[in-house]
Amino acid sequence: MMKIQSKELKREQLLTEGVSLLMQQGYHGTGLQEILDTVKIPKGSFYNYFGSKEQFGAEVIAHYIQPFIEQLQNHLQNPQQDALQGLQNYFNELISAVADSNFKGGCLLGNLMGEIGDTSEVCRLALKTAVERYRDLLQSGLNQAQQQGTVRTDKSAQEMADLLTDAWQGALLRMKIDQSVSPLRRCCDDLLGDYFKA
Repeated sequence: MMKIQSKELKREQLLTEGVSLLMQQGYHGTGLQEILDTVKIPKGSFYNYFGSKEQFGAEVIAHYIQPFIEQLQNHLQNPQQDALQGLQNYFNELISAVADSNFKGGCLLGNLMGEIGDTSEVCRLALKTAVERYRDLLQSGLNQAQQQGTVRTDKSAQEMADLLTDAWQGALLRMKIDQSVSPLRRCCDDLLGDYFKA
């Protein structure tokens, strides 16, 4: 039992370090040995945890998105704010976190979409699943907001969630070259504060 817990703990550490390394160096810039060294796992042990580097990349993607899903769920389930306020507060938190990190990293999903989205089928599918999970939760929030009367109903919640997801990813890329949160604020202000409002 202890051995299984230890293996799960090491696996979790590998995924967490994977997020950090892939964010800093990209998929191709990160070697397996470097990943293993950070968690102090012997060289030949990687395949005890993951079938391949691609499989590792796919699981890192799922590991990366989970805290964002939970953070957004918490905002949408907060009884002290309506769904539109929940979405706005969620994105404001993300903007603050990005500013605190000096605009480094951006979004691992966006980074990997550009780097390996069309070269690794395993990672492409993991990216697609992660983006769809995220988009579906945004859609749920926008649907709630429509029912609460704060968001327009002549556009579907899915259409608006797709637009918000795509615009946010683009704004994150622009933020990196501008070294400013202005693209992120414009994205949220223009969509959540104006275009989507009832």
